[in-house]
This record gives sequence, structure tokens and C-alpha cells, in this order.
Amino acid sequence: MELLFVALGGAILGLGARYLLPGRHTHGAVLVPAIGVIVASVLWVALTWAGLAWNGGWIWWITLGGTAVAVVVIDLLIGRVRNHSDERMLANLTKGAIAR
Repeated sequence: MELLFVALGGAILGLGARYLLPGRHTHGAVLVPAIGVIVASVLWVALTWAGLAWNGGWIWWITLGGTAVAVVVIDLLIGRVRNHSDERMLANLTKGAIAR
């Protein structure tokens, strides 16, 4: 049951990152929330395997804090990479159009 709450927390953090950070036009509406769910779930499972109790406070702080950091970094990275890729493609298309 706790894993469901962790996944929901990851989705909410992903939604927050999607709508509060710049560059949301560079990726789909579900990508960052899905990344939040995946990161939160993987962190939770890894921490339970490491021996942290599911009803302790530290596992929640580490999981949700790590997820928040991960979705912010990934969202900003996706936006930057996508903008660079789009600029490079536009330059290639423009160069091809001028040569004709």
C-alpha cells in the first residue's frame, strides 16, 4: 500500500516540475510525471531492500526528496537537449533550403 502512495507522490512531484519549470513545450504532458513515478518507486524499493523501515520517516524524506531533485534535473535537461536538437535541425533544414 505504501508503494502506491509513493508512486502517487512521485506523480505529483512530476506534475509540479512539469508546470512550474520552463520548457514544458519541449516534451509531452505525461513524460515528467511518469519519470517521477519511476524514480520514486525505484528509490522506495531500493531503500526497503537496504533495510529502512517502511513506517519510518527517513525512507519518506529520502524517497520524496530524491524524486523532487531527479524530476527537476531531468525536466531541465530534457528541455535543454530538445532545444539544442531543434536548433540544429532548423540549421540543417535552412542550409538545405538555401542550397537549392
